[in-house]
Amino acid sequence: MTMTPLSTVRLAINRDRLNRSIADLASIGRLKNGGVCRIAFTDADLQARQQVQAWMEDAGMTTRIDAAGNVIGRYAGRFENAPVLATGSHIDTVPVAGAFDGCLGVLAGIEVVRTLRENNIRLDHSIEVIVFSDEERSVIGSKAIAGEVHEDPAYYVRLDGTPIHTCLTKVGGDWSKIATAKRDDIAAFVELHVEQGGVLEHSKLLIGVVSGVVGQYRFAVKIKGRPNHAGTTPMHMRKDALVAGAQIVLAVNRLALDTPGDQVATVGYLTVSPNATNTVPGEVDLRIDLRDLSQSHLEQLVEQLKAEIDAIADSTGTEIETRQTLHILPTLAAPEIMTAIEQVCQDLDLPQMQLPSRAGHDAQEVGRITDMGMIFIPSQAGISHSEEEYTSPEECAQGTNVLLQTFLRLDQMYR
Repeated sequence: MTMTPLSTVRLAINRDRLNRSIADLASIGRLKNGGVCRIAFTDADLQARQQVQAWMEDAGMTTRIDAAGNVIGRYAGRFENAPVLATGSHIDTVPVAGAFDGCLGVLAGIEVVRTLRENNIRLDHSIEVIVFSDEERSVIGSKAIAGEVHEDPAYYVRLDGTPIHTCLTKVGGDWSKIATAKRDDIAAFVELHVEQGGVLEHSKLLIGVVSGVVGQYRFAVKIKGRPNHAGTTPMHMRKDALVAGAQIVLAVNRLALDTPGDQVATVGYLTVSPNATNTVPGEVDLRIDLRDLSQSHLEQLVEQLKAEIDAIADSTGTEIETRQTLHILPTLAAPEIMTAIEQVCQDLDLPQMQLPSRAGHDAQEVGRITDMGMIFIPSQAGISHSEEEYTSPEECAQGTNVLLQTFLRLDQMYR
């Protein structure tokens, strides 16, 4: 193959081809309401993996499946022993999804390679496009690449009781060799993704330069009061678990609103017992979700929250038990990748802004072992995980062109 010098060509991806790929992939697992359902390790997921792998090979990539079931396509660079530039995302979905979450990041990577190949261009570094396994539930694919897989296979048992080794075998992986999926040869990873929020659309901007993926704390809170007759129990003699729960909900909201910073805090789950109109609530279970890009700030928020909960227990006469159920460390984007993306946006005359990702992504895990960056494009009305999820063909093409040009810059930066 005769190589074309990069200085002689202004590359742009094929918008129509990219969006045909998005539509074709969305036809696998299509629901009657127009949504998509491809739960990881189901037959629909397997069919989609096979289709994407075929597209990779048609684009000139060699493909393999690692022990975690990740599908990896490689477009060889001029220097085979150099560390790779990687991109990708996931194609598994929530039960009712749209066509863009995760899928765009995979198909954009393939479109970048198609564009390079048809222009007879190979970069110094090889490019890998990765389909990560089970992003929507266990994130086992990207965790395996980062060397962060939980050792106990019971941790990954599916909701229907299917063991993880059965799932991985179905898609070509191997639980017994899961450690071999860990990578140390990725120079940089850049993931293109729809925002799944409304910030870009509200700001009338086309590109988000992600500053990092937030860390998360989740807590299960059990409040024990004393159930009693709602008519005969004087107010000053009550131990009302729901009153305590309501105060915690307000405290969580106040914590996010009144504390300086860019944190979010949510109580999205609450149950009441005995849940009867004429009975003072005796027990409440609720769940708290805290997110921020700074781990130290998250720790401060947790301490403030615990102090608030202790005070609420004292004032309501209830017993409150708080148990941590999740802790995910934040991952910051590499400043040099953010700068490269911003420079590309300037060159392409695409208005952009920096913003954090408040949802988890495979990039968060891969970013623990190498330089990471993310590119966001708008989500109409901020909707995702829904059949109403939508990003326009033009916006998909713009984001993919930013990804392409970012790779060209990174190829020169990582020497």
